[in-house]
Amino acid sequence: MRTVPVLQAVPDSIVNLADHEAHARARLDDNAWAYFAGGAADEISLTANRKAWDGLALWPRVLRPLAGGHTRVQLLGRELACPLLVAPMAYQCMAHADGELATAHAAAALGAGLVLSTQASLPLEQVADAMRSSAGHGPLWFQLYLQHDRGFTRQLIARAEAAGYEALVLTVDAPANGARDRERRAHFRLPPGISAVNLQGMAMAPAVAPGSSALFDSLLRSAPTWEDVAWLQEQTCLPVLLKGVLHPQDALQAARLGVGGLIVSNHGGRTLDTVPATATALRQVSRVLQAQGHGLPLLVDGGIRRGTDVLKAMALGASAVLVGRPVVWGLVNAGAAGVAHVLRLLRDELEIAMALSGCARLADAGPQLLQAQED
Repeated sequence: MRTVPVLQAVPDSIVNLADHEAHARARLDDNAWAYFAGGAADEISLTANRKAWDGLALWPRVLRPLAGGHTRVQLLGRELACPLLVAPMAYQCMAHADGELATAHAAAALGAGLVLSTQASLPLEQVADAMRSSAGHGPLWFQLYLQHDRGFTRQLIARAEAAGYEALVLTVDAPANGARDRERRAHFRLPPGISAVNLQGMAMAPAVAPGSSALFDSLLRSAPTWEDVAWLQEQTCLPVLLKGVLHPQDALQAARLGVGGLIVSNHGGRTLDTVPATATALRQVSRVLQAQGHGLPLLVDGGIRRGTDVLKAMALGASAVLVGRPVVWGLVNAGAAGVAHVLRLLRDELEIAMALSGCARLADAGPQLLQAQED
């Protein structure tokens, strides 16, 4: 098993994240492309995520002092060089042989955060070691799906704590998979040798009785509830963030439970189709939390493709953003170097957007930076 990623060169023709996507499409087979690129059902929410960022207009100010500006932010007691984290994504070895190892090395080198998926294709300890390879690495968080075997879940939490993960990210919007038509058309299957290695050894779920629903009478019996969020907080000393919150009332409930933060997400449009775009939900969640005096850290993912998108997210109240599919495209194209290129492009574009909008610091990016419009 490799501990250092293979060095590759990013093709000169790739100058933005859209180029990364197009190049990756030519390299991936239909099976992997359906899994990484596809969304749920008619992919309305998948498309809406991107359109929502495009629909927000920046309203720049001019002639402001910008010397000495920077992209640094504070998040959960840490200073980040830039408000970028890699979103949790499963089975990255399907995109490149180095998989999550390459992603971790790239994130560490760029000072970006990393959220590792429960369904990673490499051991969580190996990824943590790679992430710590750089003294200036960003936050290292572990994304968690609550398993039907709560004893196994506790073991998983203990492994993450021992490996040096700094927070747990509980995904709350995916008690079941969405109806993913692209995957069904491609007859998606995991390639040989790729699996959710961190779930090995877990006991099988009880069999479903004849005539019962495989969803309601089996899978959803272990789906998390608000009581389970409180249970999880009792099992760990790490901050617990909730990923997949869209409704302002859920955000308020989470704040009352004292969670460490919220990630406004619709799972990249992969679970329930026709839900709001994350940019739209972020605006509403941020407003409600501020009105109630909750200073909860807010993060957002879904459709982030430009530095201007990152700046818009900060203006809407985000503390940082998570980037998913573009990281996979960079991984496909050039391994660790491709992921680093994706993250560097976003940071460079963010600095440009800040300079041209009159923002020396991200704290300068508030609602006034966006042209007024109806939600």
